[in-house]
Amino acid sequence: MEAFEKRVRESFSRQPAMATMGAAMVEVRQGHVVIEMDHDDKLTQQHGFLHGGVVAAVLDSACGYAALTLLPADAGILTIEFKVNLLAPAKGKRFRFEGEVVKPGRTISVVDGVAHAIRDGETKRIATMTATMMTVTGRDDVKD
Repeated sequence: MEAFEKRVRESFSRQPAMATMGAAMVEVRQGHVVIEMDHDDKLTQQHGFLHGGVVAAVLDSACGYAALTLLPADAGILTIEFKVNLLAPAKGKRFRFEGEVVKPGRTISVVDGVAHAIRDGETKRIATMTATMMTVTGRDDVKD
């Protein structure tokens, strides 16, 4: 396992929010991360679809960790802005969230995200995100 992958996976494992949602990091490459999770009725809105806020939160993590794969070991990442488009109801048995760095930078990176719902062998795009990430260093709360 590459050092960046180990650092990213360890950081993800320290996120109680992702653990609460049942999200798991399934793929880590330089500039790219995939997170997946199963449907959970506790995370739905009134129509039974995965809540849009949950979709946005997991996409945000996928984008942030994609950016983190390209940073030095002593750096952390924080989201400073994102735009999410909810394209279709999040109706599925399983969900896949991908983050892909489109513009890496020393202090600011831009990352695109996409979310898919998987149901009965069919995959449907349910959301997209463009996120701006800020590199942070020299802070006590930045852990590798």
